[in-house]
Amino acid sequence: MTKIINITKSGEEYLSKLLIDKGEPNLSIRIFISDPGTPKAETCLAYCKEDEVISDDLIMNLDLITVYVDKRSIPFLEDSEVNFDTDNFGGQLTIKAPNARLPNISPESPVEDRINYVIYNEINPMLESHGGEVSLSSFTEEGVAVLQFGGGCQGCGMVDVTLKDGIEKTLLEQVPEVKSVQDITDHSIDDNAFMKA
Repeated sequence: MTKIINITKSGEEYLSKLLIDKGEPNLSIRIFISDPGTPKAETCLAYCKEDEVISDDLIMNLDLITVYVDKRSIPFLEDSEVNFDTDNFGGQLTIKAPNARLPNISPESPVEDRINYVIYNEINPMLESHGGEVSLSSFTEEGVAVLQFGGGCQGCGMVDVTLKDGIEKTLLEQVPEVKSVQDITDHSIDDNAFMKA
């Protein structure tokens, strides 16, 4: 397996020291991207206990540490680097993941990634004209895309029309696994609403 992430020697030494300082046996590092392929993508490093390892994780056995990489994040972590730069204040761990926010979607991509792709590339550009946005909160086993509205869509009197005639129709057409959509937004807060109810 090719090495997806370049963890520099200084980065590995720093992470190894963090693990030693924790004093817990069999502790590793986990790397993943939250909201991959979207403008909200964040590259995350976390401690990983033995019982937190997921069966399809990519395992990187380095000289000093073991790193588990979330399978869903792999396409978005290509060309990434973890490095530790020393400076006058001790130093700083830096993570560069240039592909984290780039859409990297195929028919085999997880459903959440394909929903996010449609939301960020088709739905949100239309909502932006009203100062609004929508994001995926979760996707249920029953095929329900649970959505959260923000900006001008929160508290807007037309949100039900937008949800059913616009968003649901678009998602059902483009992501076959989606059976319906659900809004979990608290619309009683309407300070920024585009159209008051």
